[in-house]
Amino acid sequence: MKENIEERACRLAVYMIENRATVRAAAQKFGISKSTVHKDLSERLPLCNRVLYDQVKSLLEQNKAERHIRGGMATRNKFKPP
Repeated sequence: MKENIEERACRLAVYMIENRATVRAAAQKFGISKSTVHKDLSERLPLCNRVLYDQVKSLLEQNKAERHIRGGMATRNKFKPP
């Protein structure tokens, strides 16, 4: 089972890097929770594939820096008149 978790962490990282996806989008695509995605990428991935971890870490930092902008845009679209 441990091999399966490590494989899942690598697949999540590759998906996020290729699609510039957020944790929420990756969780929805793979049918798992956001906390599982975050744990796989931040704790399990560095142990099995450090190079992939370094790439996904920069993407996670970028998404974190941009999240307030995405939230504002979502609110704007929600209340925008038709």
